[in-house]
Amino acid sequence: MENLDQKIDFLKNRYISQLAGLDVAAPAKWGKMNVRQMTEHMIDYVRIASGKTLLDIVTPADMLPKMQGFLASEKPFRENTPNSLMPEDPLPVKYASQQDALNELQAEIDHFFKVHQQEEARVTPNPFFGNLVFGQQVQLLYKHATHHLRQFGAEV
Repeated sequence: MENLDQKIDFLKNRYISQLAGLDVAAPAKWGKMNVRQMTEHMIDYVRIASGKTLLDIVTPADMLPKMQGFLASEKPFRENTPNSLMPEDPLPVKYASQQDALNELQAEIDHFFKVHQQEEARVTPNPFFGNLVFGQQVQLLYKHATHHLRQFGAEV
């Protein structure tokens, strides 16, 4: 895993501003979510990374080493990467505005870093990648965040 400190800095200090710079009416280059739905989707996955939302691991145990090998690489998620936990059609938005969703996402990112700072050895399950430590969760959040920024044409 390369540049962990840079990925931490990105998530803490630059990610929200990049999301805020997206046109909420911009069409996705792939997938069915719009910018608001994607922002709210990321809130859900930061909550998983912090342990606030606990989901069962759905990847078979014998596949987890391969999944974690991909996670450790610098390979990005492919366009239209399937997510078996998401419905066929995107969920309706929950927040009144994109700014409200961005505020909540920032709060969840802050919470993620706080809980991992308080408990450095914390292991948190991810439904696809298994039990992950802090550096792996940062890597996953970074891959996930940049995947969705690219989905809406942002330079990352």
